[in-house]
Amino acid sequence: MFIRLVVISLFVLPFGLSAQLEKISEVEGISQYRLDNGLEVLLFPDNSAQTVTVNITYKVGSRHEGYGEKGMAHLLEHMVFKGTPNHPDIPKELSSHGTRPNGTTWFDRTNYFETMSATDENLEWALDLEADRMVNSFISEEDLKSEFSVVRNEFEMGENSPVRVLLNQVIDAAYLWHNYGKSTIGNRSDIERVAIENLQAFYRKYYRPDNAVITITGKFDEAKTLQLVQQKFGPIAKPEIPIRDSYTVEPAQDGERFVNVSRVGDLQTVSALYHIPSGPDPDRAAMAILEKVLADTPSGRLYKALVETQKASSLWSFSPFTKEPGFVYINVSVPSDKDAEEVQQILRNVLDDVRNNPVTEEELERSRSILLKQMDEAFRKSDVLATYISEFIGAGDFRLGFIHRDRIESVSLEEVNAAASKYLIPTNRTVGRFIPTKNPERIEISHVTNLDSLVLPYVGKENKGKGEVFDVAYENIQQRLSSGELKNGIAYGVIEKDNRGQTVRLNFSLRNGDVNSLTNKGMIPSLTASMLNKGTASKSRQAIEDELSRLKTTINIYSHNGNVYVTLESTAENLVPALELMSDMLLHPGFAPEELEKLKTERLASLEANKTEPQFLAQLRLQQLNNSFSKGHPLYVMSIEEQEAAIRDVTVEEVKAFYREFYGLGKATLVSIGNLEEDQVLSFMQEHFSGFKSKLPYSEVFNPFKAVNKANEKIITPDKKNAFTLGTLSLNVSEAHPDYAALQIATTILGGGFLNSRLAERLRQKDGVSYGAGAFFRPDLHEDNAHSQVMLYAIYNPLNYEKVQLGFKEELDRFIREGVTEEELGNAVNGWIQEQTVSRAKDGELSGTLQNNLYFGRTMDFQQQIEARVESLTTAEIHAAIKKYIPALDQWSVVNAGDFNTTATVSE
Repeated sequence: MFIRLVVISLFVLPFGLSAQLEKISEVEGISQYRLDNGLEVLLFPDNSAQTVTVNITYKVGSRHEGYGEKGMAHLLEHMVFKGTPNHPDIPKELSSHGTRPNGTTWFDRTNYFETMSATDENLEWALDLEADRMVNSFISEEDLKSEFSVVRNEFEMGENSPVRVLLNQVIDAAYLWHNYGKSTIGNRSDIERVAIENLQAFYRKYYRPDNAVITITGKFDEAKTLQLVQQKFGPIAKPEIPIRDSYTVEPAQDGERFVNVSRVGDLQTVSALYHIPSGPDPDRAAMAILEKVLADTPSGRLYKALVETQKASSLWSFSPFTKEPGFVYINVSVPSDKDAEEVQQILRNVLDDVRNNPVTEEELERSRSILLKQMDEAFRKSDVLATYISEFIGAGDFRLGFIHRDRIESVSLEEVNAAASKYLIPTNRTVGRFIPTKNPERIEISHVTNLDSLVLPYVGKENKGKGEVFDVAYENIQQRLSSGELKNGIAYGVIEKDNRGQTVRLNFSLRNGDVNSLTNKGMIPSLTASMLNKGTASKSRQAIEDELSRLKTTINIYSHNGNVYVTLESTAENLVPALELMSDMLLHPGFAPEELEKLKTERLASLEANKTEPQFLAQLRLQQLNNSFSKGHPLYVMSIEEQEAAIRDVTVEEVKAFYREFYGLGKATLVSIGNLEEDQVLSFMQEHFSGFKSKLPYSEVFNPFKAVNKANEKIITPDKKNAFTLGTLSLNVSEAHPDYAALQIATTILGGGFLNSRLAERLRQKDGVSYGAGAFFRPDLHEDNAHSQVMLYAIYNPLNYEKVQLGFKEELDRFIREGVTEEELGNAVNGWIQEQTVSRAKDGELSGTLQNNLYFGRTMDFQQQIEARVESLTTAEIHAAIKKYIPALDQWSVVNAGDFNTTATVSE
């Protein structure tokens, strides 16, 4: 099969240069081009998105770091946000354009992305930004001095987690020479001592057009976009010195290895790692199947052997899609009252038994369905695909994502079992000990060569289409919305629109009970809702999971204050059977006793894991400080011990009784958006849920306004390398309040945006003491007696506690004293408005807004009026709102959690 190379006509650039753009391939709607300076360009139009995402992937990660450079790729990721001559304040620009941005670093690649409202101005700005910081980033000594401590702070966040520490050390022990054994976050001393000249050299070596792929997805004009790419990136010269890839080959492991980590914590962990082939290797698909066969919940062999027997509380696994031979890692959480030694032995026995007890056809098909569903969901959503595809680019080529999918579709049972016999051997595993043997088994894993022969002929499958151009203006959304109430009482809102991939989003909520009937129910409402997807009268938990995979559907169910909320994501083709499955869960739950016990064990293990975690403890203590309800009230804040007791006390009989009394439509709302037939959906909901009535009338459980209790407390969490401060302020201001708009923008300037707020500028950019610091406004949607919150937070080394407190105090004082500038106001308003545009363009977020509107009897005019108030704000109005509502730090309720008794030192 041949792909015809197409040369796009040349555009004359305004500065007298031209750049040739060659079309390389087209796969399932993604067009691949290459500039003559080596830059690859991927265009993936999706008219239904109403947003555009620009993602640039550099083929450099921790694998490329040398001696003394551990963490350099990740540190550089931070540094390119520090600015260029043409874009001196990148965080401010990102916020003012209302983007959802980030940068990430992994073994084989680094990527930067911006998702924003689909306008020509936004797209041109984003391309100009990425082209500029490809070669003109400051990478200055001054910026390094502030940023290295921020990166160190991020490093310390990982050091807080025993699970993360064990993960890093197991991977490190598994590799003798290859850099996959080194954590992407890096080595602390390398982070702190890196010379600016070394960092600049690393930047110049790898940040270049012939080592980058720019992916543009969403709504855009293809011809204009290609012209913009040529204009922005064409003049960047390809360096004369070629990039030479790494060549280290990890030798075959010649014995089982063991790592033991001893740190403060409560939840025990047992893990195992195997070396496996690289992403492009044909065996990689078989290993992906094997990973699911072993570690999936609830079908996996390890789940059945460890979690179903309640010897462990939960397990998970991951295997990065790497360019060179990688690994699969399995993690098992073991409560402190269980035997970790027994769990470790069972883990090893189950893993060893795969060679003697081969994978079955049923296991293969189930695992295949799960993986294909996950990949299908990523390929259908253009904003997700833009960043998801970076993994495959890092492994060699974007087409590997489709090739990997195709291989999973076609891999045979014989190939899966052959891979199990080949790779799942004790001497290829890192969990524990050295075991002498006279006849050692070893497996050499070779590198894939001649990648072009694999990807160049690939043409992919059927294009999923571009979807319709959907106008996200408030008036159009309201005009397209069909709303009303069914005979059974369900208030509904439906928008039929053509999405790429024929996707459908559905939100369904059922509200029942009141403060009296929900009193003294403890954990029963939450556990009841969590049991709904664990089996029905006719389907086991496994059967439900299999059906969801087959239908490529996701159904989530959760409870809050006794109310039940359901989200469903599916496709037009599978919508009716997906609705049937959802209704079966809601109408005919099985409530199997063994599933409840597993759920309780999982909840208890989660609490146990959090008993020493600063962020969890700070949030819980802050809630307790401001709790105004007596024990037993639905909104009462339970301590960890009370939560544990409440979980243990729940019985199957209580769950069934709660379901019989409380479950029914009550005050029910339904929102559905996407490729659907309105009559079909409404008829289904009318027919299936008629007669589904609760015995208890609904009356909302209110949380009336109450001023916070002024406090500034410390919680000591020994041996935690990262501290967390969280503060709150209560305001009797709803979204409908005249001052809401001013407070929303004021909080955005104080602590929102992307690294450019007052607090982020002070604590991260200037002082360099916090990885993450900011503030946000959490509005109450009720118009009367609203209980909204302003929150501030910071993550930092505990030795920087005084600096963080001083930063909060001084910035709040300055905020109250000086107000905000015209520039700050303009950037915040523009960014906030564009962020709302992005939110309306995402079906999941729009459905949430529409559901709230149904509940409160509003239309999109309510949101439009808020935006109009935001647009008309003046600095005087903002300052008046600040002085009226935002007090000095000593009037807040603040909790600080960390190892504040540590004797360690912080390098400056």
